[in-house]
Order: sequence, then C-alpha cells, then structure tokens
Amino acid sequence: MKTVAEGDHNDNEVVLSGNQSLLPFTFEPLPLGSIRPSGWLRDQLQLMADGLPGHERDFYFLVKDNRWLGGDSEYSPLNEAFPYWFYGLVPLAYGLNDQRLKAQVPGAAYYVISHQQHDGWLGPETDVKSRNFWGRYPVFLGLIQLVEAEQGTTHAGTIVTAMHSFVNLMHSMLSNDYQGYVWHPGDTFDEQWGRSRVADMVLALQWLYEKYPEGNERNISACMRRFYEQAYDWSYWYSREDYIKPDLDTLPAELTNSLFPYIHVVNAGQGLKSGAVFRRLTKNDELLNSTRKGVNLTFTYHGTPSGSIVGDERLSGLSPVRGTELCAVVEIMFSMSYLYQTMGDNDFADKCERAAYNALPVMATADWWAHQYVAQTNQPISHELSKSPFWNVNNLGQTYGTEPNYPCCTVNHPQGYPKFLSASFVRVGDSGLAHALLGPSEVRATTSLGARVQIICETNYPFNYVLYYTIEADKDFAFSIRVPSWAIRNKSTVSINGASPYTVSPDLYTGMHTMDIPAGNTIVIYELAADIRVDNRANDTVAVYHGALQYAVSVAGEYSPRPPQNYPEGSGAPPEARDWTITPISTWAVAIDPSSLQFVSNSSHDEQLPNPVFAENAPPVAISALVCEIEWDWTDGYATNPPKAGQRNCTGQPFTIMMKPYGAAKLHMAELPTVDLSPNPGVPKMSICT
Repeated sequence: MKTVAEGDHNDNEVVLSGNQSLLPFTFEPLPLGSIRPSGWLRDQLQLMADGLPGHERDFYFLVKDNRWLGGDSEYSPLNEAFPYWFYGLVPLAYGLNDQRLKAQVPGAAYYVISHQQHDGWLGPETDVKSRNFWGRYPVFLGLIQLVEAEQGTTHAGTIVTAMHSFVNLMHSMLSNDYQGYVWHPGDTFDEQWGRSRVADMVLALQWLYEKYPEGNERNISACMRRFYEQAYDWSYWYSREDYIKPDLDTLPAELTNSLFPYIHVVNAGQGLKSGAVFRRLTKNDELLNSTRKGVNLTFTYHGTPSGSIVGDERLSGLSPVRGTELCAVVEIMFSMSYLYQTMGDNDFADKCERAAYNALPVMATADWWAHQYVAQTNQPISHELSKSPFWNVNNLGQTYGTEPNYPCCTVNHPQGYPKFLSASFVRVGDSGLAHALLGPSEVRATTSLGARVQIICETNYPFNYVLYYTIEADKDFAFSIRVPSWAIRNKSTVSINGASPYTVSPDLYTGMHTMDIPAGNTIVIYELAADIRVDNRANDTVAVYHGALQYAVSVAGEYSPRPPQNYPEGSGAPPEARDWTITPISTWAVAIDPSSLQFVSNSSHDEQLPNPVFAENAPPVAISALVCEIEWDWTDGYATNPPKAGQRNCTGQPFTIMMKPYGAAKLHMAELPTVDLSPNPGVPKMSICT
C-alpha cells in the first residue's frame, strides 16, 4: 500500500491550515429535505419505506439489537451495521417525509449521542485499542444530513455539539501517531477500511468546517490534514503501469493480496470520489486527472453494462457470469453524483443515472422486501448454486432474500434512491438552480442571491423523454437542465411558456442548458430525443440501450418463497420478508441480430406509470429484436460465458422477442452474443403497438 504522504504529489499543494476556504463545488448540493420525490420515484421510495429498508429497525436483529443501540448484535468487529443503516435511513425518512421513519431516525441518533463517552467517543467500543474511526464515517454522513433536515431546531444543535466533541477527541488521537486510524502493535482493529475509505469522513468534516465551524476550524482542518496524509493513495493505484485489467483470478495471490484495499469492490466504488474530496482540501488540480483516469480504468476494465462494477467482493474483470455487489452499486451512485457536483463532467452524471435506473432496481424485488448480494449480468436463474463462480460469495449470493450473503448489503442498500434524490437538484453560482440527475421530483430552494424558487418536475423519465417543469420564483434566476450525453442534441428541445420549441445548446463539458427565468410563474417543457445504442462488450457480445435504460432479454420466472435465513417462522420477521428461488419458464439461450432492433413505447409523459414500475413486464417501453436459440450450457447451476463467435449456430427458426428494461427483468440476459439473421423472409413477427 502507498499513502498520500509517500505519493508523487504536487510539491506546491496547500493543505488547509484552519483559516482558509475549501475549493467550491461546481454544483453545490442542497440541504436534505429541499427535494421531494414525485411520480414513479416517490412510489419507489414509498415501497422502500414499506419494505425491508423501512422495517429493519423493527425486526432485523443486526439493527434492532445492535451494539450502538445498547444491544449485543453485530456482524463484524468493525461495528458498521448500525452506521450503514442509519446513513441510509436518514435521507429515506426525510426525503419521503415519512413520519414513522422520521420518528426512528432522531431516536437512534439521540441514543448514540446520549451515550457519547466522557472523552467524546461515539460508538460502543470501550477499549482504546479497539477504537477504529471507520465505523464513524457513515454515522457522520448520516448526522450531517440529519442536521440539514432539522436545521434551526434544538435537535440540530445537540448533534453539532456532539460532533465537535468527537472531532476534538479525534484530533487528540490523530496527533498521537494517528491512533485509531493507523494500526500499532496491540491494536485490535483492521486499519485497511478506514484508510481506504477515509474520503467519506473528510467529506463530512468539510461540511462541518463550512456550515457549523463553531470556532473549531483548526481542529477540524488538522484532522482532515492528518487523515489525508495517511490515506491509501487512490491516485497511485490509478497511475500504476500494471493497473490490473484482466480477471484477477488469473494473477498470483501475492499480487492481488498486496493490493486488496484497492481491488475490494466496495472500496473501489467509494474510492472513485477520493481525489475530488481531497482536491477541495489541497487545491491540487492533478487530482482531477487522476480521478478521471480512475473512473475510466475502473469502468473500462471492470464495469458492467448496467453501470456498476464487476466484483464479487473483489474486482473480477468483465465476465457476465461474475457478480456485482449491491453495496458497490449504491456507493458508485454516491461517488458519481459527488464527482458531478465537484468536477462537473457530464459523464459522471450519466454514470450515476445508468446505475440508478438499471443496476440498482434489478437487485431488489419489486416490493423492496428482498434483495440480492450480487447480480450477474447474465442471470437466467436465481437459486442455490451447486458451486459458486464468485471470488468470496456463497452459493445463495445471487438469490433474492433478507440476508442472502454477508449482511453489509442488507443494511447499506437503502441509501441508493434517497441519496440519488437528494443530489438531483443543485445550486449553481450566485443566481442559479439546476436539475442535475433527471427524474420526477420537486424542489424548494433559495439561490445564493436570495431568490426563493419552487420547481416541480412532472415526468416519466427515464421511461419517457418529456420533462414538464412548473416554476414559481419571487426573483429572476437562472435555471439549468442537464442534457445527457446520449441525447440527440439537434433534436432535443425546450419550450418556455408555450413559445415555439428551440434546440438545446448545452455546455459541452457539464451538459447544462441554461435559461433565464423571470420572477413569477413559468412553464418549461423539455423534450429529449434518443435512439437505440448498441455497445460492444467482451467475448464478442453487445449491450443494448435506449436513453438511460439498458434493455435485456427478460426471462419469465416461477417464484418460490421460503422463510428468511436466520429468521424461521415465529422469529418475529414480518410475513413479507421472504427468501426466493426463481426458476426460468421461458427461453434464455438466444443470440440477437442487432440490425433488427426497434424501440417500442406505450408511454406518455402525463400518464401514471404502473406501481411498482420495476415489476416484471411493468415498464411501458421495450425493444423488439430478432433472435434465435443457440446452444448455451449450464454449469454448477448458472449460465456459462456466452458462446464465442463461430460457435453460435441457430438451433431453430428465428423469432421476435421484446427486450425489457434491465431493472425490471429479475431473470435476464443482458450481454448478448450476436448473429446475422438477415435476410429472413417469412419470419413471423409479433404484433407491436406503438
């Protein structure tokens, strides 16, 4: 491992000294509670609140009886179960304004604060040798959101006071040879998690420094500086000439073990934003290039077509048989939204939306009562495997359940859509607001110059490409809307107050199209144009897209429930909590002819979408494709890698299928071999409604 202090960094970089400002955001995030979901996105958050994410405090013993809350349950000496749960529940409760969940969140926070130890430590660890800062990172990220949502209340003040008390202890510990952060003989904690993920704590400390410094700027800045000095250096990993590009299973264990903090898939997702966090502190623009390089390397050599990273605990190359971990999906969403806010590259927002609208929903059942630990890009069955193809995932890891493998994803996955919502609108400069991550929502916010604005976005995006904005402002302001890079720009238009539509002219870097909006009431109609895109993947396969959605061969399944692992009947788990086996009852072993693809839509911008929208066959969009069955084997209970080119002989007559949005296809084939099926006169085609 290489630390930042050992790295090749700009000799002129300046680390905050306690009386300086941080680099500003390109797009400033808004306080939690400013943005509310609407339409299908509200439905999803409500399903989460009514499903497993909203009921873990009631029955899931790793939360209900957690050590942070006075119990004795935990899955790891890292004491991270409560921090993960808390961090995700805060934005779910306040983003949705759910009174039941809002009652849970402050209660949990106040228990933790009221049990703060006499020296300022937050958490259940009483032995100094076991104190590890890592578990505090998600807690602090949750607390800063709670303070934003409770701004102006005595609750917020109590939380800020407790945070500063902890900062003062942290300063003392870090000044003592990085105690609690860097391992020393006799310590009983694992340092790798805190040192590879420390950007999360620095991000929270930056918020405290800017919003509630309370005269404690020097201690806050000193903590950030010391965290930075001994952080594992992500720019070093991205700059290595031997950055690992192939499947790591083909490499010597001594090499992969030595690099484990960088190749652990959740670390990799979190680490993508590390350079941008530290750049705000150091003002070192070299971190811009290393961050972009890191994103490009990670997604080029380990990315899934759905927007995540291939990694069944550690990075695994590009095989569609290998898994992507649910924790990694939500961390990638957070990293990409943060990178867009700090750096402004449109590509980061595109990547955030791709993960949010594809990789995340496919890993949860439509009612949000069950989830996967890992998903396979090609997964025509979800059951107990006879042998796992994954690096460190059990034979149930790709099934849907309460806790199908390691518990981290059970407690961490609820952050996904709530954090996405809270990043959807941003403040721009002195006089602007912008819609950064597109989807149905509304915002009440004030520009830096004091214009009070309400924006309601009614849309079925990404299932439809019309976004209808109703705007009310007490002063003139600038409103920006992001144009995704996949949009056909010369066919994408904006209309203001019924005037003739005109073509968008977005900034080529940020993708933002900006309009001057006068005080009063304004209607903006924004319509994107899109076309089918076919991306080449490994093994001579393709992935298919239209707009922000990936499309897959949807495999019909038969669902068989059973009580959750560790929660037999009568254990207190609600009846909705079930583990599932899903077996295929339709054809999955097919190759497609990309030249035959046609987009099909039954969606309009003002029609209510089905709820749940990510249920099988619910989305009102599809892509028709001419396919044929091919020989494609099972092994150990899963589909093997796609047959190679030259081994894809049709075993029957071609036929037409309807490819469905990946997020709704719990059984799916999404990295597809190709065949040339033209000309094929007389091939029967399905009737298609347009």
